[in-house]
Amino acid sequence: MSSPLQLRFLTSADDVSRLPDTPAELAFIGRSNVGKSSLVNALGNRKDLARVAKAPGRTQLLNCFAVDGLGTLVDCPGYGYAAAPARVRDAWQRMVETYLLEREQLTMVVMLVDGEIGPTKLDLQMLAWLRANAVPHSVVATKHDKLKAAQRGKRQRDLAAACDLAPDDVTWVSAAKGTGKDRLLSLVRTWLALG
Repeated sequence: MSSPLQLRFLTSADDVSRLPDTPAELAFIGRSNVGKSSLVNALGNRKDLARVAKAPGRTQLLNCFAVDGLGTLVDCPGYGYAAAPARVRDAWQRMVETYLLEREQLTMVVMLVDGEIGPTKLDLQMLAWLRANAVPHSVVATKHDKLKAAQRGKRQRDLAAACDLAPDDVTWVSAAKGTGKDRLLSLVRTWLALG
């Protein structure tokens, strides 16, 4: 069993220029309410580190967390539906795109997809954008606990195929139950060591 990440909140930034210096960085992206903040909390074995809300769009800035002295994990605003005006959502999109394209310290983008319903059209658009811009990324399917045991194998194959990936290339996790957490902890440490 892997030990949880030693996470410490650093700052929230509304612009790439305001991000802290770090040797390596890992970004969590995904649609609104996919479970980015819940997963940050689960990886650190804490409930109160990243703010979690039922209403989509709670994360509105680039929220930075120091990780084990290795680098920084950045929880990005979600794409898609959010309880915010269109101009605000557009500003979030520009901020995240600028961050993903210009941040030299970024070693990996962890794209979270809702394992129960994804990938959505927006997820596939984001995946195509990451590929077109040669942004290093890995797909992580969340909410594994929401799937019935009999559905899991087929759902895992279907989600991977929709993302044009092999089933083993998708990491399945459940922030609520801890499923897949050890594998993801190991991957996070490996990705940050690339910096």
